[in-house]
Amino acid sequence: MMKAWTIKQPGGRDQLIIKDQPLPNPTKDEVLVKVDSTAINRTDIMTREDSSLKAPYPILGVEISGIVEKEAPNYPELKRGTRVAGLVNRGGYAEYAVMPANRAIVVPDSMSLIDAAAIPEVFLTAYQTMFWLGELKPQETILIHAAGSGVGTAAIQLASRKITDANIIATAGSKHKLEMAKALGAQHTINYKKEDFAKKVLDYTNGHGADVILDFVGASYWEQNLKSAAIDGRWILIGTLGGAEVEKISISDLMKKRLSLKGTLLTPRSDDYKAKLTQEFSKRIIPFFEEDIIQPIIHSVLSFEDLPEAHRQMEASENTGKIIIQIADD
Repeated sequence: MMKAWTIKQPGGRDQLIIKDQPLPNPTKDEVLVKVDSTAINRTDIMTREDSSLKAPYPILGVEISGIVEKEAPNYPELKRGTRVAGLVNRGGYAEYAVMPANRAIVVPDSMSLIDAAAIPEVFLTAYQTMFWLGELKPQETILIHAAGSGVGTAAIQLASRKITDANIIATAGSKHKLEMAKALGAQHTINYKKEDFAKKVLDYTNGHGADVILDFVGASYWEQNLKSAAIDGRWILIGTLGGAEVEKISISDLMKKRLSLKGTLLTPRSDDYKAKLTQEFSKRIIPFFEEDIIQPIIHSVLSFEDLPEAHRQMEASENTGKIIIQIADD
């Protein structure tokens, strides 16, 4: 048996419960991982609150780091004892989890497993939205909202002069988060609580606008994002923190700017999609972690028993970077 976090019923943090559960049984294409650390994601909160869920309720958590306990026959490179991180199909808030072997990121020797747990969801999401969907090119301008979030801090680093050589404009609502964005590589920062970010984006780009917009906010930013976008811009919707419904949309405004508007979520993507994304990311980006050119940004590290507090921190948007739960006792 193992300890794992699930819910008594869909709802608030008070519905989280830690229970004894049987160890998961991996298929021939999965590895069994002894989990060292997991990380909190907004998708976990959405799952916790999902009223359509029926009992028995799932173990929450979509990303882990840890050590391979049981190998997958077709993946000899992932021997027992190999340190890995990656996305799981739920089950991350537990002492053991199964991971599709083709989704495993081998953790560099120079990196701790706590740091490794901060990579999969946010860096893969940032990579997917910027390069696969946003088609970000060198010298282009990217507008990154929610710059202090896990995905925001990852996106700034991936777009930085060290990797992509993009012109980065980042928005956030606190001095600390804006200072962090600057330190990570943003050329320009905007406090959305005090400034009209559309006007600032156009000022910073001499009227050109943003070629790529990473939008975590949605409805409340619609008009300003539309003004901020460059001709032939790519606007990627990856969150609805500011609402999911826009009362009036001018299709002609989208057409005049020839905008590509794409919505995406990583968690519901197919196993094959996630595997291809992970493999490309590992090949292209993990070397930058090994060379300490980019780093996972961690807000807090909490014990397994303090998981409800981790959910509180995320719901309150207190975090700059990732909130980590260390499960192992080492």
